[in-house]
Amino acid sequence: MDPLSDVLSQLDAHSSFFAGLEAGGEWAIRFPAPDGIKFNAIVEGSCWLAVEGEPPVLLRQGDCFLLSQRRPFMLASDLGVEAVESQEVYRDAKNGVARYRDRKGFFLIGGRFGFCEEARLLLDGLPAIIVVNGESDQACVLQWALQRLSCELPSTLPGASLIVRQLGHMMLVHVLRLYLSSGQAHSASWLKGLADPKVNATIQAIHAEPQRRWTVHELARLVGTSRSTLALRFKQAVGMGPLAYVVQWRMQLAGRELRKRQGSISSIGQSLGYDSDSAFSNAFKRVMACSPREYRDRPPPGAGVA
Repeated sequence: MDPLSDVLSQLDAHSSFFAGLEAGGEWAIRFPAPDGIKFNAIVEGSCWLAVEGEPPVLLRQGDCFLLSQRRPFMLASDLGVEAVESQEVYRDAKNGVARYRDRKGFFLIGGRFGFCEEARLLLDGLPAIIVVNGESDQACVLQWALQRLSCELPSTLPGASLIVRQLGHMMLVHVLRLYLSSGQAHSASWLKGLADPKVNATIQAIHAEPQRRWTVHELARLVGTSRSTLALRFKQAVGMGPLAYVVQWRMQLAGRELRKRQGSISSIGQSLGYDSDSAFSNAFKRVMACSPREYRDRPPPGAGVA
C-alpha cells in the first residue's frame, strides 16, 4: 500500500455522511465547523463560499472544494443575504437532499469524512480550502463521479448509499492527488514530502517495514542519495527527520491496532520493533501524550453521538 493510501485508510469510512442541497433565488446558509474533512461539489449553478479567516471564493458549476480544518463557513448566492443555520435547512431533508427557498437553480452535493485523531498527519498538511476548477483538464474524473453522485444520492435503489460513499471517497483521493501535483504545498508537511521523489521513496520504505531498525544511512543508500542530503531534504519537506518519522508512523500504526482492541499491548509493541513494553510505552507517550493502555480504553470515535 502506498503512503497516501496508508494514511487515508485511517479515515473512518463508517462515519462518512453525504447529502445534497437544492436552493434558488436569494439565499445564504451558515454551517458549523465540520467534525472531519468536508468535501462538496457544485452540480448546478454557482455560490459563494466564505470560510472563517479566509477570503470568500466564488464557485461555479463543476467546481469541487475541500475543507480540512474545523472552521465555520457559509454558502450563499450573495454574501449580503442574511444567513440561516444549516440545521434548519437539513432538518426536513428527504432522500438525502435538503431543499431551501425556490429549490431551483442551485444543486450541491456534500460529504463529511470522519477521521481518527492520528489522521492529522494528513490533515495538518492541507490548507483550509482546496478548490478544483471544474473546467480544468484534471477535473474530468471528478465530473464523471459527480454526475453519478447526483443520480445515486436521491435514489432508493438497493446499494445506493454504498455507491455514494465509494464515489465520495474516490473523489476525495482524486482531489488530494490534484493538490499534490499542483505544487501548492509550500510549508513543511507530510504531503509536501510525498511530492519529493527521494523523500517519497524514503516514506514508502518506512511504511513497508515500520518494525525495521532503520538508520539514516540505510535509508539514504536505499533511495540513492547521501546521508546528509536525505536528512536535509526530509526535514525541509516533512518538518522532521527520517528517524523521527519512523517513530511517528509506528505510533500511528499502534493507535490503529489499539483501536481494534485485539491483541495485547505487548504484542503490538513487538510487531513494531520494540523489545520491551517499557520502550514501546515511552515512545507511545512521547507521540500520543498518553499510555497505550489509556489510549485503548478511550471510547471509540463518535461514541455517544447521534
